[in-house]
Amino acid sequence: MEDQNKNLLLATVLSFIVILVWFVLFPPPEAPPADPNAPAAVTQTDAPAAPGAAAGTATATATATTEAAEPLPEAPRLTVDTPELVGSISLLGGRIDDLSLKSYKETLDPASPIVRLLSPVGEAHPYYAVFGWGPGTGLAPEDVPGPRTEWRIAQGGTLSPGAPVTLQWQNSKGMTFTREIAVDENFMFTVTDTVQNSGTTAVSLYPYGIVARHGEPTGLQNFFVLHEGMVSRTDGTLTEQKYDDLRELPVVEREGAQAEVVDAGADGWIGFTDKYWMTTLIPEQGTPFTAVTKYVPGADIYQTETRKPVQELAAGATITSSTRLFAGAKEWATIRAYERDQSIPGFIDSIDWGWFFFLTKPIFAVLHWLNAMIGNMGLAIIALTFFLKFLVLPLAYKSYVSMAKMKELQPELEAIKERAGEDKQKLQKEMMQLYKDKKVNPAAGCLPILIQIPIFFALYKVIFVTIELRHAPFFGWLKDLSAPDPSSIFNLFGLLPWAAPEHGSLMALIFIGILPILLGITMWLQQKLNPAPTDPVQQQVFAWMPWIFMFMLGGFASGLVVYWITNNLITFAQQYLIMRSHGHKPDIFGNIKAGMKKKEPVPVADKSKKGRK
Repeated sequence: MEDQNKNLLLATVLSFIVILVWFVLFPPPEAPPADPNAPAAVTQTDAPAAPGAAAGTATATATATTEAAEPLPEAPRLTVDTPELVGSISLLGGRIDDLSLKSYKETLDPASPIVRLLSPVGEAHPYYAVFGWGPGTGLAPEDVPGPRTEWRIAQGGTLSPGAPVTLQWQNSKGMTFTREIAVDENFMFTVTDTVQNSGTTAVSLYPYGIVARHGEPTGLQNFFVLHEGMVSRTDGTLTEQKYDDLRELPVVEREGAQAEVVDAGADGWIGFTDKYWMTTLIPEQGTPFTAVTKYVPGADIYQTETRKPVQELAAGATITSSTRLFAGAKEWATIRAYERDQSIPGFIDSIDWGWFFFLTKPIFAVLHWLNAMIGNMGLAIIALTFFLKFLVLPLAYKSYVSMAKMKELQPELEAIKERAGEDKQKLQKEMMQLYKDKKVNPAAGCLPILIQIPIFFALYKVIFVTIELRHAPFFGWLKDLSAPDPSSIFNLFGLLPWAAPEHGSLMALIFIGILPILLGITMWLQQKLNPAPTDPVQQQVFAWMPWIFMFMLGGFASGLVVYWITNNLITFAQQYLIMRSHGHKPDIFGNIKAGMKKKEPVPVADKSKKGRK
């Protein structure tokens, strides 16, 4: 059983090393720097694909717009200015296509520009939202406002919280289309479309919203632990599709493109998500709508749509439709408030919580609360580590007690080995009986490691995907806990007058920083609480493990390394105190000295003689 326990522990450690090697071999690629002088693409279209038939009509058909791009006609713009957003809205189609985030910079450099989320056609990577009406009975496409319809301002000036803007457009059939655009103090727009039929004929039409993205976004990470692409929820079902998946959608003739059409009966939303940013259409909850995911190959346009059912509009009547647009940062508190206060079911799941969502969600909630209380994300991570260790303390206590008892049983185990000799069956039987008599579980020592693995991955996910960790400082040289430790042995941690190697390079993997070195030292000290294994192979594995981890975790987010160092120190203190309380005083310095001694190899002849006795 002792050998099985060692093998289980060894297998667990080696499996963990394999997983960590995967992270090192396949790290998220660095985002290429944007070239401000790059010309705008000339193969893009100036409009998204037209929406296909809405629910309830068989007369509307779609044709994808695939003609070569040309400069959009000059059109006036509305200024957008809120506490969080700055940009403009084009009156050509009423496009929300120019939006930047005031609170977020591209880099840590104080002179860095703020993050730009949406950009108009004519620039390198158009990304925008457009709203309109699809024609039904009695209407042609030119009778309803589309992406190239020029609206006029009926009321308002600069769009800001509490100051909506009203646009208006009239067709030749006596219909007046009115659009009110409002925005709150965070990232939510509300687009309310009203149609008044002053003509003499009844017609039918349906409202839609589109988020279109021309080409894949720059800096796409293509990392399996992170989702970037389409994200939606329809009637309680969350769907995530990467851009590669969208290019594999089946051709739907009615849509004029590759598409997937899903009917939602009660609630939902759909849009595109990046690592930290998101643009999402949110129709009125509690009413049916159709969610469409679309890819136009010839134009390389990715598109999400919401369409509401066809509505009959009698002569002299008026109908109204409202759709919200979230365009901003995936802040946990903000998105949770929208979910709770504005009744958007499952909106918090637009943040990529991953496979361990049952751990990542509560872990981040506690981390967010601690950061709000302390005011420093690094200290919050340390406090979170203490909290997690406290939660698993009862189980860890049993494990450490079992390990201490195993130390007490070592003389008796050695005596059993001497009596059993080469009789493995007798050895196992007597060891099992000894464990039973002494009420010791030899496998209990593996539990702390088994508990640590899912917590480690959940925290890795939290630090990697949540915007609250982005550019979050700790102390001194640690300015961004979501990035690796920027210090390096290469320049003696900043004492020498040259720069450290860039992260992601081979030099950066070799010349690690202060935090990874501290991690290796704390793992090494934790090992020295116990004598080295008697098996030479296990002894070598355990001897090298702290230093292997030190280099492997050198490229990880510094916030994760802070957690790991804190966890090692707490584990060291717990194990030391528990072992002392059970009469076993760890000989740390003795174990260190023993580990430094050169082991003399046992001659083969001596082994043979021992076996013949």
